[in-house]
Amino acid sequence: MKCIDKKRMAGALGLLLSFVLLCCGCGREAVPEDAYDVYETTRAYGLNVPSAEEADSDAQSFFAEGLCVAGDEDLPDPAITDSLSEAAGLFDLNGKKLRFGKNIHERLYPASTTKILTAYVALKYGDLSAKATVTEEELQLEAGSTTCGLSVGDTISLEDLLYGLLLCSGNDAANVIADLVSGSTEAFAERMNQEARALGATNSHFVNAHGLHDEEHYTTVYDLYLIFQAAVQEEKFVEIIHTPSHTGTVTNAAGETVSKEWSNTNKYISGDAQAPEGVEVVGGKTGTTNAAGYCLALYSKKQSDGSPYISIVYKSDSRNNLYYEMSEILEKILK
Repeated sequence: MKCIDKKRMAGALGLLLSFVLLCCGCGREAVPEDAYDVYETTRAYGLNVPSAEEADSDAQSFFAEGLCVAGDEDLPDPAITDSLSEAAGLFDLNGKKLRFGKNIHERLYPASTTKILTAYVALKYGDLSAKATVTEEELQLEAGSTTCGLSVGDTISLEDLLYGLLLCSGNDAANVIADLVSGSTEAFAERMNQEARALGATNSHFVNAHGLHDEEHYTTVYDLYLIFQAAVQEEKFVEIIHTPSHTGTVTNAAGETVSKEWSNTNKYISGDAQAPEGVEVVGGKTGTTNAAGYCLALYSKKQSDGSPYISIVYKSDSRNNLYYEMSEILEKILK
């Protein structure tokens, strides 16, 4: 009969006890019952956070269940001339699918289509009746920049600023909105990025409210779709982008009331371009810089049943080709 080494036995028992305690969680933070709970994951990233009512019910849903989910592969169509732009997409909002796609995840400069997000943030956090007085700093824009004609000392409401922003693409209006809503361009841009991430637009980064060129200011066709589909849930946003022209009211530095006439730069809304018969273009946003090329994002409906679509063309080589390709894309709504 062999003798048992008591010291070795005690050591072995100690190791076994330590292993049992470790597995049971003693002396350490408890492991979640479901470390991969999709609701906890989306909540951690600020995605699809439920309301207080939803939190007490079974109404929680997956973040992407109401979205068009698209992979990395292009979805071409022989009827669409794909050589006219760098990226484009047609998104069926009711069907929740991509109907046409070309380089939709490629990072590109958005130019003034940025203002879709600017308006979304302003409508979410601002007060339409709030008024701002225009400063000299807010009018410091690069030469040739489009404006809605604001002057130092002008006092104007957020509602009119949004018309100037979205109709005639006023970069001056964008700067005034940023300061009015968030106190500074930097603070407003941070809020833009927060809202973009919350919408799932994680391949984007914004540094200003107007979209004038900056190497660190970019998005993708798919990310802009995510932002645009959220913006069109706002009734006021849709009302503005559908408006051919608007008369804004400004009180100048001398206390005089001045009217500003703004026309929509979207040719489908102004009547300078015709959508295919059977398609109603509700509205959208144009954008142009040397680096971004010619850009256009549209919210449209199929007239026969009212089904909604978002179509986007980025970095077209000319304004004529921009509308030519967009009309080809709109034709696909009818098929």
